[in-house]
Amino acid sequence: MDYTARKLVQRHPLQWMESPSRTASAALHAGGLASFAYSYKYLIDHPNPINDSYGWHMQYLTIIGLSLATATFTVGLASDITLSTRLFRVKNFLAVTSAPMEVLVSILYWGLRAIDPKLVLPSWAPPLPVLYDVSFHGVPAIVLTLDILLLSPPWTISVAPACIISLILAFGYWFWVELCYSHNGFYPYPIFEQLNPPSRAALFALSAAVFAASTFALKGVQGLVNGGERPGKVKG
Repeated sequence: MDYTARKLVQRHPLQWMESPSRTASAALHAGGLASFAYSYKYLIDHPNPINDSYGWHMQYLTIIGLSLATATFTVGLASDITLSTRLFRVKNFLAVTSAPMEVLVSILYWGLRAIDPKLVLPSWAPPLPVLYDVSFHGVPAIVLTLDILLLSPPWTISVAPACIISLILAFGYWFWVELCYSHNGFYPYPIFEQLNPPSRAALFALSAAVFAASTFALKGVQGLVNGGERPGKVKG
């Protein structure tokens, strides 16, 4: 196999950097996983009423997103270590969901927090230290976006699948939140307490729209970063 053929196997023609690889790709995935572990450590070191409630911390969209991000980067790091193109494809498949979700988490959290921190933090919860706040609500979106822009082939997802995924996730989460409420008698986010059912439905519909918009924004930026060379032309 000549040099060009080997490069096509290791890197898509429209992929900015080589991945899977044991250099930059592995460093990004390992660094991301270290940040995610730092966030989980906070949950363990600072137990609160959520620990003993139905659904644990998985009631929070933040923790669901963090778990998906962890799964994505775990598979990504495994692909770097083994140089497995099959695991690399699995990582890219997971990223189609985990990356827009983390962008959604960041937009909703920081947007609502700017309006009123009491919308996202219950009265009994102390403010998160800055580093943990960023590790929960900023770093996952940043590192997943970097992975998409620099280390992934172009996304081929179209409008219909993106909208279907966003609706399933948004209203699936609504069902999960209501199930937890039926057991616990409280919602994970105070904003849910302040909204009546039609308003909550509107909020989840808006979240689905933001998720879908995030998917296409990431896809568009990826195209701008990686250019529009014809398949078969290798960059670098």
